[in-house]
Parts: sequence; C-alpha cells; structure tokens
Amino acid sequence: MKTILAIETSCDETAVAVLRDRKLLASEVASQVEAHQQFGGVVPELASRNHLVHLPRLLEQSLAKAQITIQELDAFAATTGPGLASSLLVGSSAAKGLAIGANKPFLAINHLEGHLLSPFFGSEKIEPHISLIVSGGHTLLVKVVAVGDYKILGRTLDDAAGEAFDKIAKLLGLGYPGGPEIERRAASGDAGRFDLPRAMLDSGDLNFSFSGLKTAMRYLLPKLGDCNVLHSVRDDHD
Repeated sequence: MKTILAIETSCDETAVAVLRDRKLLASEVASQVEAHQQFGGVVPELASRNHLVHLPRLLEQSLAKAQITIQELDAFAATTGPGLASSLLVGSSAAKGLAIGANKPFLAINHLEGHLLSPFFGSEKIEPHISLIVSGGHTLLVKVVAVGDYKILGRTLDDAAGEAFDKIAKLLGLGYPGGPEIERRAASGDAGRFDLPRAMLDSGDLNFSFSGLKTAMRYLLPKLGDCNVLHSVRDDHD
C-alpha cells in the first residue's frame, strides 16, 4: 500500500491531505474567503502570503490525524497548474522540498484533472463519460475515456462561469464569493424578468462564452436606477 501526502495551493485555499491507496486518512483545509472579501475577489499576492502562513500548520495537523510520520510516506504530490502562479509556487515548492528531504518521489498534479476525477475518489474503475468542469477560473466540457485519456469537447472562449458570477455579484454589491449568493437568490427569483444574453446557442460547437453576460449586467444596472429590484438585492444582503 502506498501512502501519499498531497498539497493544494492553486488559488485561495490551502489544503493538505494524506491518502493510502483509495482511503483518505486526513484532509485539512484553510479558507481565505474573509481575507479577500474586502477586495471583491482573490488578490494573488495576499493569497500566496496566506499559503505560507497556513501550510506548516496544516502539514502538522494532517500527519497527526493520519497518525503517520514523514518518513513513512511513499511520495509527495502538489498541484502545479493551472492556477495562480504565486500560489502554486508555495505548495509545489513545499512538496518538492519534502520529497527531496525524504528521498521520495514528487508527483506534479494537474489542477483540472483533479477536478475531473474527484467525483470518483475511492472508485476502482471510472466508466467513460462526459464531464463538465465549472470552477472559478475554468469552464470545460470533457470526454473522459479513462484516467489520462481525455478529449476537450468545448471550453469558454473568454471568461469562466465562476468569474462571471463573482464579477456580477460585485456589481450587485453581494460580496465575495458571489456564486453561492447568486444561486441562493435565484432559487426564488423570476428567470424571465430581464432579457439577458445567452451566448453560443447557435454556434454549432460546444464552446461557451460569458463575457457578454457580464457586459449586459454592467449596462443594465444603471438603467434600473433606484427601482425596487436593485434595492431589494442589496437590502436583503445587509
């Protein structure tokens, strides 16, 4: 049985996990949501500095929870891309340093492949399927044949869906992260009240585009002025 320590610092969350075969022995996560809320989005320099603060503590907690020492680990893994370069550097450098110190292998992990395979954690086999990856910085439609055998069927041509949510939430004064708050309010909203664009419906391919939606919202909000719609969005949040 192989035991691996894995580090994730691709954006604004620091995470450390210890895995033995298909069993998760420990998983520790430090969120930075409060640190970035005042800026309405992730500040790369702030994110990387916070990774440096949180990572040593999470490493200690993960090893203690898994009841294992560094010498007992068989390999060290870390997200190496895609993501914020300054954030990725913190986690990958730490994992490489630990691997060198322990004379064990270092495994470079693709962030998006992690998203792609995470729903099947613990499974012995992954059946061929079509997967939709929707994260803060990426939106992809992928055909999965097997582990390591993928074909991208479609992707965003401009902004990711998550970015569009966060930017629109900022325009509405809903704070960060915007996606969960917009989703909560949309559950009781009127989907047909405003005529907002739905891009790429007749493109003939499977690509996405979200920049037009952000632009439409930017021009729509000033037209609403002091109407009840805009006030209700902001007042409910207070």
